Amino acid sequence: MKTKAVVLLSGGLDSATTLAMARADGHDCHCLSIDYGQRHRSELDAAVRVAQALGASAHKVVRIDLGAVGGSALTDRTIPVPVAGVQPGIPVTYVPARNTIMLSLALAQAEVSGAEHIFFGANAVDYSGYPDCRPDFMRAFEALANLATKAAVEGRPLRLHTPIINLSKADIIRRGTALGVDYALTVSCYQADDDGRACGVCDSCRLRRDGFEQAGISDPTRYQYINKNN
Repeated sequence: MKTKAVVLLSGGLDSATTLAMARADGHDCHCLSIDYGQRHRSELDAAVRVAQALGASAHKVVRIDLGAVGGSALTDRTIPVPVAGVQPGIPVTYVPARNTIMLSLALAQAEVSGAEHIFFGANAVDYSGYPDCRPDFMRAFEALANLATKAAVEGRPLRLHTPIINLSKADIIRRGTALGVDYALTVSCYQADDDGRACGVCDSCRLRRDGFEQAGISDPTRYQYINKNN
């Protein structure tokens, strides 16, 4: 009998690979996407395509409004998305408490649905320096989850899986390709247009493009008018 897992699915490259890995491990995958007031809906549209293509048993979108809090270029359109290349420090694309909130919603969904596993595509190697992508944070959240839920208290502890957290972007792409992920379905760009075409110059686009180059795999990303080689 398959064990049930809640998989956080953004519609990007990392979460698509994580879903494929959870499926390959034999889990019955119930995907959860968060409409948190991000700059565009293209990644949510991509999440629908990815969930279907990778055989998720269910896919739910939960809406919250982190734009009301602000403080990030991804939720406040008055803050421009950086396009000058990945810089040291925590960039303005960091969304305060986003991963904590998304994991909390996944925890709630897991408890209600009887899932004992959560899969999250956090990455601490090729990423933009976000503090809530670190392994220490993931271990702390799992400990919190098993103190905070009725299920855990009654003997059904929850496991938080972050299978790509220590992989380079190239290794993530190689792993996903081997598992049949169609990366043309995914959207990683911070400022994709309504058709899901990437800008080519934000941090996420640069990390994604470099990952395909280092993996030696053709990049299927659709770009806007900006030259992707910039």
